[in-house]
Amino acid sequence: MTAPAPAEKARKTPKTWRVPLKPRRVAVDLVAVALLIGAGIAGWWPSFAGPAYLPGAIGGLVLGLGVALLCAWRGWGILPTAGLALVAYFLCGGALALPQTTLFGVVPTGSTVGALASGAITSWKAMLTTVAPVAVGDGYGLVPFLSALAASVLSAGLALRLRRVAWALIPASAHLMLVIAMGVPDPAAPIAQGVVFALVAVGWLALRGTGSSADAAVSVSQADPSRASHMRRRRIVAGAAVLVVAGLAGTGAATATTLAEPRHVFRDVVLPPFDVHQYASPLQSYRGYVKDHRQDTLFTVKGLPSGARVRIGTMDAYNGVVYDVSDKGVGSSGAFSPIRDNMSADARGADATLTVSIDAYKGVWLPDAGDVSRIAFAGSDADALRRSTYYNESTGTAVSTRKVGKGDTYTVDTVIPKTWSDKELDGLAFGHVDMPKQADGPEKLTNIASEAVADAKTPIAQVRALVKYFADGGYYSHGLQGEAPSRAGHTEERIATLLNGEQMIGDDEQYAVAMALAGRDLGIPVRVVMGFYPDKPDKSGSFSANGDDLHAWVEVNFEKAGWVAFDPTPPKDKVPQDQITKPKVVPKPQVLQPPPPPQEPVDLPPTVPDQRGSQDGPNAFLGVLGAVLAIGGSVLLVLAILASPFVAIGAWKAARRRKRRAAVLTADRISGGWDELTDRAVDYGARIPAGATRAEEAQTVAAALTVPAVTVLAGHADAQVFGPSEPTVEDVDAFWREVDDIVGGLSASAGFRKRMLARLSLRSLLGGSRISSGVQSLREAAAERIRRRPGGGSSGADTIESTPARGEGPRAESETP
Repeated sequence: MTAPAPAEKARKTPKTWRVPLKPRRVAVDLVAVALLIGAGIAGWWPSFAGPAYLPGAIGGLVLGLGVALLCAWRGWGILPTAGLALVAYFLCGGALALPQTTLFGVVPTGSTVGALASGAITSWKAMLTTVAPVAVGDGYGLVPFLSALAASVLSAGLALRLRRVAWALIPASAHLMLVIAMGVPDPAAPIAQGVVFALVAVGWLALRGTGSSADAAVSVSQADPSRASHMRRRRIVAGAAVLVVAGLAGTGAATATTLAEPRHVFRDVVLPPFDVHQYASPLQSYRGYVKDHRQDTLFTVKGLPSGARVRIGTMDAYNGVVYDVSDKGVGSSGAFSPIRDNMSADARGADATLTVSIDAYKGVWLPDAGDVSRIAFAGSDADALRRSTYYNESTGTAVSTRKVGKGDTYTVDTVIPKTWSDKELDGLAFGHVDMPKQADGPEKLTNIASEAVADAKTPIAQVRALVKYFADGGYYSHGLQGEAPSRAGHTEERIATLLNGEQMIGDDEQYAVAMALAGRDLGIPVRVVMGFYPDKPDKSGSFSANGDDLHAWVEVNFEKAGWVAFDPTPPKDKVPQDQITKPKVVPKPQVLQPPPPPQEPVDLPPTVPDQRGSQDGPNAFLGVLGAVLAIGGSVLLVLAILASPFVAIGAWKAARRRKRRAAVLTADRISGGWDELTDRAVDYGARIPAGATRAEEAQTVAAALTVPAVTVLAGHADAQVFGPSEPTVEDVDAFWREVDDIVGGLSASAGFRKRMLARLSLRSLLGGSRISSGVQSLREAAAERIRRRPGGGSSGADTIESTPARGEGPRAESETP
């Protein structure tokens, strides 16, 4: 018996991933990978504003190292490693990254599995489209956990299996870059991260590099122990020098990069931040609520402490037409972020929990109070409301783009600030707050402000002087039926009318804006607030707000005290006088006056920005549709990428089948049908030896897969290919039907797992079938030319023999008639 060919021996001895593991090398590799991935994990700190993400990230790192070590020890390949990592993800991901979805914080539930399955795709987009800092309780902890798990499995797996450790640095570097790209512009500790990563990488490469020359060192030590000691010292000194140089270089590069310009991250370009200016200022709806809902219950608040106020909107920018939120960016009244669980972390005061039930109130501005730390919605549309709600920590204002309506309920965990007395504020300076620029108010307002505070010596005295001027000198009226005339609005012209009239007549809207403008003229940091509070506080903590409870007031910022509320509006019972005593004027004879000179055209103020797009219009629908299409496209893209290898394999096999079925010669189609059968048998596990005839291949397939019909089909193939005449199209169709029947039988008798593995198998694509088929086609074509040559084979002595090869049987004698 001849020895098997090298190719056959290679086929019979499958390649294994098992490598000898040395404890010292394994320990060094795992520690190095842990430090490299840990350097990247530290970069998530600013995104979560603290260490809340560390259990999930470190847990993913430990899980990844364990999976890589186990698979390397057992010699498992890529698919088992990926499968084990997937199992670890679903078993431990809930407890480490999504504890709020598990039972007792540990046991995964159905919602846990669903959140892990969808979060593996959607959490990345959610992380990028949410303004940091984010909260682990909202599901964002899945991103550090999943990235650490994947990076550690890849890095540790490559390090334990390969001799060149540089390959393991690629996943670790990719993880570090991912954390930077998905983080925030203000990094955690870029210098420390870069130095640690560089030192560990260089040191790891040095240690693993010395291992490759271990045998040489042993032989040298046996020959000359002193020389071996000298070489060891040189390696240690050289490695230390490399580490020092790398550390200094990394520190210098990181410092230069940090000082050059702020970091640019994906978050800045994926989606623009929420723009609150697409909604009208809440102050523009003041008179409408007073007029249309004066006695209607708008909403009910339970748990409201005595003296606390429900806030609707906070405005600090004036353009001559409307008081609105500013657009100065981060920290301004227009900077809103999606709600989370750890808002207003620095707030001080009394903790309170409010339950708000919406009745007739409608709008995007959400009623709240104090410095809110958490908003939790209830009801069937709770999730939609939560995703559409934004909060501004600097103003305590919340906005829900979905709009709240009758029946909506939510809970507010908040901190009610301390109420400051004038005595406590005495001696405190105004706070240093960056206020936005605004349009000038009426000219008379500047003189009024200066005269009102002329005798005030302290900041609180100046504020009280302005409050006294408006509250004591003005009269209250909404301008409704039975009340003194009082126009709505707070444009520059309306405020000028308030100040220039014989009597100051208005309501909270005009007086709050007038005092805010006067205070800004004096350099006082003041802003306007609109909200609700009862005229007589209810000790039970329950407050049913209606239009008559709507107010507007001002807040002034003081050092150490923050924003303090003041009410410049006269009391409601201070109504205008019916008759005004005037000096008697003696009429003068009328004199014809010359016509007035032509006047320059007046610069009109900008149009009131009431015509803003409604969120229920086409733009909102297109925006929602675009978001749905973007998410769906992302999911389909990921699925397409994951399925692309399997699609490519199936397409390759289908193209090969079509080529065989459509060969030019019908005999080649018969040969192609036999090759198609043997390829399918190879995919199902049959090991067909190289150089076998069709009969031998049929015996191997029949024994391996228990398909006796193959032997009969092999005889038909030889008869058709080497017969005296060319097979007809009907013969080809009949032969291929037999092939399809046998292949279908193989598929029906195999289990689902074996059937899927056969469809995805590359053995038939990369084995000898393609080569042998080409050789067979050439030989059969040569035989056909000899057989059809004039006079060829007429004596019956011309016998065509071919060297047996896979897919080719012995040539039969053929005679030319």
